[in-house]
Amino acid sequence: MTPENSLGQPLVVSMGDACGIGPEIIAKLWLEQAPRGALVVGDVAVMRRAVAAVGAGLAVAELRGPEELGRVPPRCLPVWQPPGLPAGLADVPLGQVDARAGAAAAQCIEAAVGLIQAGRARALVTAPIHKEALHAAGSPYPGHTEMLQALAGGVPVRMMLANEELRTVLVTIHCSLREAIARVTREAVGETLRITHTALRRMGLASPRIAVAGLNPHAGEGGLFGDEEILHIAPAIADARAAGMDASGPYAPDTIFMRARRGEFDVVVAMVHDHGLIPVKYLGVEQGVNVTLGLPFVRTSPDHGTAFDIAGRGLADPASLGAALAMARRLSAPA
Repeated sequence: MTPENSLGQPLVVSMGDACGIGPEIIAKLWLEQAPRGALVVGDVAVMRRAVAAVGAGLAVAELRGPEELGRVPPRCLPVWQPPGLPAGLADVPLGQVDARAGAAAAQCIEAAVGLIQAGRARALVTAPIHKEALHAAGSPYPGHTEMLQALAGGVPVRMMLANEELRTVLVTIHCSLREAIARVTREAVGETLRITHTALRRMGLASPRIAVAGLNPHAGEGGLFGDEEILHIAPAIADARAAGMDASGPYAPDTIFMRARRGEFDVVVAMVHDHGLIPVKYLGVEQGVNVTLGLPFVRTSPDHGTAFDIAGRGLADPASLGAALAMARRLSAPA
């Protein structure tokens, strides 16, 4: 998953929304773990505000590029500020939607991806962004996944949420439930199975066991509660099996996650956003990691949002960010 010429390069962490907890959990993570081989792409003044908010005994080291990371002394938070960020970001009030913060978040993501594509970094960890702020800034993307897909040239991608007990991959993500149901087609399910199979093999599973959750109650009960399983999902599973993948189902969505958690399967493919994410998040957001499958580089993120209600209060937990950084390091390590 990592380009050969970038194996020795650092990880980059995008700042996220300046009005949320992203900068705060980054500051806390550096205070607690002092991760080496990683730097923040963000606004220097915002990161200094975050360090002050958590009472961290850290200095913020402003870098001219990733190449200077090796010269950063201990107890320093290394930050590279891309050119052109909106002025006065550190003065924007915490805990509210602001177009300037949305624009800066998007610019930091674009700049971080640019470093990876130029061979100057090896993987990306993204702190939380706010979709309303992104929209207010004029961004055409509803979230990280769609933006990263565009930056990577439009390659097919899927969202995987994972922790130590469960992995789930989604066929559809950020759209209305009505639209999501319409998007559950044989082609979409089949593409999800191919992306999942390939990604998990790259993660070290020789023959990933993929369980496919149905869309309807009881996986349609033979057509009594809907025919998507008959018309689209089961044929896609048959196609995957014919191509040599260990895919099975469709299974009832209300029980298949328990079976996977007990070790019967390596991953569950779910049709819609909440079917797949609620089980993983219920197990605890502090260890959940979002991984974008299908990109030509590694991207992970914490399993939570911007938490505007607690931003700046020093309450945010950096555990999920730490798990995302650890997974990015592991997935982008030399084979």
